[in-house]
Amino acid sequence: MRKRCLDAVYRLAKKNKDIIFIGSDLGVGVMDHFKKEMPEQWFMEGVCEQHIIGMAAGLAMTGKTVYFNTIATFITRRCLEQNIIDLGLSNVKVRLLGSGGGLVYAPLGPTHLATEDITLMRAIPNMTIVAPCDAEEMERAMMASERLPGPLYMRIAKGGEAVVSKPEQGFELGKAIVHQEAGDLLFVTTGVMLSRALEAAQALEKEGISTGILHAHTIKPFDARTFLAQASKAKVVISLEEHTLAGGLGSIVAEVMAENSFKRTPLLKRLGIPDVFPDKYGSQNSLLEHYGLSAPLIAEQARRLLSKRPPKAVNS
Repeated sequence: MRKRCLDAVYRLAKKNKDIIFIGSDLGVGVMDHFKKEMPEQWFMEGVCEQHIIGMAAGLAMTGKTVYFNTIATFITRRCLEQNIIDLGLSNVKVRLLGSGGGLVYAPLGPTHLATEDITLMRAIPNMTIVAPCDAEEMERAMMASERLPGPLYMRIAKGGEAVVSKPEQGFELGKAIVHQEAGDLLFVTTGVMLSRALEAAQALEKEGISTGILHAHTIKPFDARTFLAQASKAKVVISLEEHTLAGGLGSIVAEVMAENSFKRTPLLKRLGIPDVFPDKYGSQNSLLEHYGLSAPLIAEQARRLLSKRPPKAVNS
């Protein structure tokens, strides 16, 4: 997914001389073709992320659109003050490309796990947050990013994920995609959790459990209208995220549900990472399994919730 993201920056820059790329720690040989062909649009600044945010904001204030790529924890957690003041308050066209969102860097431990990045960036006014589900959706998101007037955080997954997005569904920033209409159950996903939701839904459908899937590739602004239209049909809503439960997608869903009325309020369950520093080492998939975010464990949670007594009706 990172390769597709950076390839998209290259193509955008070839067409528009006002697009600038800044790298921090790309690795040997990465994007050498960009540097050779467009040296005036290329900067490699090393491991000094806070400086880069200020630099990117300054360039954007001169009319440039700046794409900055480094590891997600460094681009969000380390640079929080700069992101708030230099990007959010200034409302400039800087695109933060955070590699390794979620549990991707599981072998490196908690210092490299971006499990609170959405929470941090969501608190910044003017900041758009996007988490594509696969490389194809990343491509569409990157093409859409050029036109956005303010700052954007793009959460980049590991790469090599199964392609589950569909080009015919299109892509619009701020517009969620209904993969399956809500039935008894509605999964609300972002990022790579869409593939797990699809797998879980397939198992549940075989048991006669009608399952809808709403994919929120854009976490901020959240598409509340489409969500409410789907949630109103369901008995149970389950949010799925490779992120802490504090302030992420599940929190957004809970906030929207709390501020709107239903003829029959669905039961809500948020599935994600609890309020801990993940202290396990291994693979991304092993940590997802540990936190109950594999497809079989998600399906089992859905079965348990649907077996509970439905919530009481409230007046709309």
